[in-house]
Amino acid sequence: MALGRFCSVAVLAGCWLGASVSTGFSAKDTATTSSGLPVPRYVSLKSDHVNVRAGPTKDNDVAWVYTRSGLPVEITAEFENWRRVRDSEGAEGWVYHSLLSGRRTAVVTMKTKDDLAPLYDRADPDSAVAARLQAGVVAQVKKCTSGWCRVIGSGFDGWIEQQRLWGVYADEKVE
Repeated sequence: MALGRFCSVAVLAGCWLGASVSTGFSAKDTATTSSGLPVPRYVSLKSDHVNVRAGPTKDNDVAWVYTRSGLPVEITAEFENWRRVRDSEGAEGWVYHSLLSGRRTAVVTMKTKDDLAPLYDRADPDSAVAARLQAGVVAQVKKCTSGWCRVIGSGFDGWIEQQRLWGVYADEKVE
């Protein structure tokens, strides 16, 4: 009986090894973070009151408070249940994990403050412009593919060039 169980384990291990070779997967590709998720990654704030601390414990001082639910932040490190986050302006601090959401959002960015980003009906610069968005507008990211993202927000729904968003990586696919 023990030999049969050993053979089953050996076969399963062999299948896993074969799958990892054929897919290019390796141990270095897996996250070694507290959550098991990759770092860095984008998330959003779950609450409209999020304390950002100088270090990853409640003993650390509150450096500032975010007051906007849905704001995108990038997780740059993890320590137990704490996440070091960076915002679109580059400010970094530690936030407790339960105050973050996996819901994807992004901030519209511009080269100049007065520039407006066209939001198209389709992922095509020749399609109709549905709206023009100001820098700092926060949108929920529904999908990103081939350099375009479908975003929705208060009073708008359309496609924007991915390079105009902070909260998604260049060429990242979001489903």
